[in-house]
Order: sequence, then structure tokens, then C-alpha cells
Amino acid sequence: MRFYIASSFQNKDMVRYASQKLIAKGFTHTYDWTMNQRATEPESLYAIGEQEKNAVQNCDVFIMLMPAGKSSHVELGIALGLGKLVYIYSPEEIAPSDDSTFYYVDGVTRIYGEIDHFLSMIGVV
Repeated sequence: MRFYIASSFQNKDMVRYASQKLIAKGFTHTYDWTMNQRATEPESLYAIGEQEKNAVQNCDVFIMLMPAGKSSHVELGIALGLGKLVYIYSPEEIAPSDDSTFYYVDGVTRIYGEIDHFLSMIGVV
């Protein structure tokens, strides 16, 4: 099974941790954006954007680790539009004022708590 993890740069360590656990269970990572530096030039933004778009298109499971930025939410939209299996993880329940309606559509599973609890809920740990 192929996976992609969307999140913010502040969550790089958690993304890497979850990725390592998934890979150890035989999952394939479609793109590891944590290896990038924050892009600021149009050429870099284009290249990374294309790689991330392709990674979402090629994954079976889309995971968004909160907090997540605007690019992650664009990726969420792509994943939903393509009918991917979507998991949204947050250490704490997301306040209704911070929620998106798209967190509640069919095909989205929201899980709160410790990261290992989340990984066990999706059958990894």
C-alpha cells in the first residue's frame, strides 16, 4: 500500500516517525517532502508542488498530521477529489472554530490522541 503524509514543516519529526513506522510495515512512501528546505523561488515551488501533487495522485492512503498548513489542505482536496482513503490525525481534538467542513465528508477518518495510538488505529503499530 502506498501512502503520503501531509503536514506543516513544524511537524517534520512526527512525519518522519510515522513514515518510518509505515515503511517498516511494508508500506511505500510516494514522496518525502521532509527532505526539502522551505521553497521560496518560483522554480523550487513549481518542482516541489508537482512532486507533491503526483505523490497524492499515486498514494492509496492520504494522511494529514495536524497542525497542517495551506498546502496540506490543497493536498487534502486533491485526495478527496480522487477518492483516496483519508486519515486526519491530531494530538488533541480540533476545536470546531478550527475545523474544516472537509474533515467531515465521507471517506475521512479523524483520530485524536498519541501518535502511536493513531498508527495502531490504521493498523501500523
